[in-house]
Amino acid sequence: MNHLHSLNQEQQQAVLHTEGPLLVVAGAGTGKTKTLTHRILHLIHKGVDPWSILAITFTNKAAMEMRERVIEMLGSDDHIPTMSTFHSLGVRVLRQWHQKLGINKYFNILDTQDKMSLVKQAMKYHDIDPKEWEPRKIASAISRAKSDEKTSATYEPNKNPLTQYVALVWPKYEELKRAEGSLDFDDLLSETYFLLRDDAEVREYYQNKWNYIHVDEYQDTNTIQYKIVKTLAEKHQNICAVGDGDQNIYSWRGADMKNILNFEKDFKGAKVVILETNYRSTQNILQAAHDIISKNTERIEKKLVTENDQGEKIIMYEGFSANQEASWVANRVQHYIRSGTEPRDIAVLFRTNFQSRILEEAFLSRMIPYQVVGVKFFQRKEIKDLMSYLKSAFNRDSLSDIKRVINEPKRGLGKVAVAHVFAGQSEKLSAKAKISYESFVQLLDAIYEFAQTNEPSETIKYIIKHSGLEKKLGDGNDDDKERLENMKELVTYAKKYDDLENAYDMFFEEVALLSDQDSLGSNTKDSNTTKLMTIHSSKGLEFKYVFVVGLEQGLFPSQRDDTKNKHEDEEERRLCYVAFTRAKDQLHVSYAKLRTIYGQQRINEPSEFMRDISESLLEYDEDSYGSSQSSNNGERNYYNQDDDGEVTETFYLDF
Repeated sequence: MNHLHSLNQEQQQAVLHTEGPLLVVAGAGTGKTKTLTHRILHLIHKGVDPWSILAITFTNKAAMEMRERVIEMLGSDDHIPTMSTFHSLGVRVLRQWHQKLGINKYFNILDTQDKMSLVKQAMKYHDIDPKEWEPRKIASAISRAKSDEKTSATYEPNKNPLTQYVALVWPKYEELKRAEGSLDFDDLLSETYFLLRDDAEVREYYQNKWNYIHVDEYQDTNTIQYKIVKTLAEKHQNICAVGDGDQNIYSWRGADMKNILNFEKDFKGAKVVILETNYRSTQNILQAAHDIISKNTERIEKKLVTENDQGEKIIMYEGFSANQEASWVANRVQHYIRSGTEPRDIAVLFRTNFQSRILEEAFLSRMIPYQVVGVKFFQRKEIKDLMSYLKSAFNRDSLSDIKRVINEPKRGLGKVAVAHVFAGQSEKLSAKAKISYESFVQLLDAIYEFAQTNEPSETIKYIIKHSGLEKKLGDGNDDDKERLENMKELVTYAKKYDDLENAYDMFFEEVALLSDQDSLGSNTKDSNTTKLMTIHSSKGLEFKYVFVVGLEQGLFPSQRDDTKNKHEDEEERRLCYVAFTRAKDQLHVSYAKLRTIYGQQRINEPSEFMRDISESLLEYDEDSYGSSQSSNNGERNYYNQDDDGEVTETFYLDF
């Protein structure tokens, strides 16, 4: 059992308990991925068939890391366990049993923009004014209802007027979606669960297939994910759930912390192992994080410990304005980089997206290399156009994709002509339009035929050339040429699928399911830039130097109102805990006395989280980097530094 030697006592307990339910409460930085992968390795060494082992997590990035570690330990990528995200697992199940659902095997997966387009169409059908009822709220309500096991047929509106409109829009949305052979992200989970629940053949197939089930980030499971896992584990009860209630920060998208708190009730006789030894952060950082999280009551009691050094004190900064705070951060980052720190080892974390702009200005003025995480490569217009060509060729029912590219580049098919096409009235097209439409159909046929004997990267090259996009963009301005370069980058990205079995299935699936963290993917993951990101996007990552900015009452924690409950209050505290525990060597916290939000300048009090940190852990930065000045008597004095550039616009959160 040489594979156990590198594990601590608690990790070994988790690895060796192979039969029956197991809950591993793994604090931040305690080696949960190491524990999971060693447990999988131990099962295989015991003689368990790798194909009977399933491991589920939440991001492609985490699944890939797990897969790479297991392959490295096994020394081969032949005959390895299934390691997947929840959504990828859903795609796999639905593609295998697509005939039972009456859908195309190559069903399209709607991204957020495409989903909103169909929701708006459904609202228009019912004459619902999008200015009065925001489509995003209706889409969100549908999503939340699906995660709670509801369907358009079982959804029951209440006294809230919004629910009345949801009840109207949802059935039409489903009709539009199915008419083009598409599923949205929520369907990948709900349709999978309904199939497992209602079809004995499917349920027994997977219960017999996967005898050992591992679930990462169990605290983030919603109702549907929880029921999928419970159904799969029902026969053998060999489930290992790994999670940390203190890092439950996704209740707004349905994550239910009761799933981890009730694990011992759901799985009788479960063994519980608590991992408290942190291998990431200094003692001071862990103590500051504990000062924050210990005030919560909805949690499994634990306190992280470490053999790491005491470390530097947490640096606290109080700026006069948001500009001054941003300047301080940029100056500090510049200092670290000039002192030999790699930019990739530094992260600036904030509560909401709008905070990034003022930080970007400060970084640009100092020529500091940075990346705003969450700007997705696959959301660029030119990339979506390419993917729509490919998806249309494989699935002619995908009307959203066909609509996107039928006239891109221009083919002389105006709105009236396109309407005739979608209405199945191509005989009404003018002679010229009919020739253009037939040429488009022939192009899709040619793409599909080419793909049957060529790899994804070669097919994308074919589309770029034969669609006319290469000529259009190549003859255009500098922006057009940059778009063409982005298209060529997609060819590079696709190469990693070229040698895989079911290459196109894998390519479609992973591109559709990339998350915010996954946007750090192949072409940006290793870029040597300082990362600017929301705290939600930072979960699972770690950096030597971390700045948590905007710690102001009302911003972080976010504004309380009459509808906010205790769980939501505690979630803000969990979010702060996650932010602090991203730091390995040095944590910085800061706030601004003045900040402009919604066009209004606001005077701020420091966040209660700043007040919660033990004074002995703090070091106040007053004038080291030029953002504030200290008087001789020790009082802090401030000067106004370019307040004209304050943030005057708000971006909605879209994690």
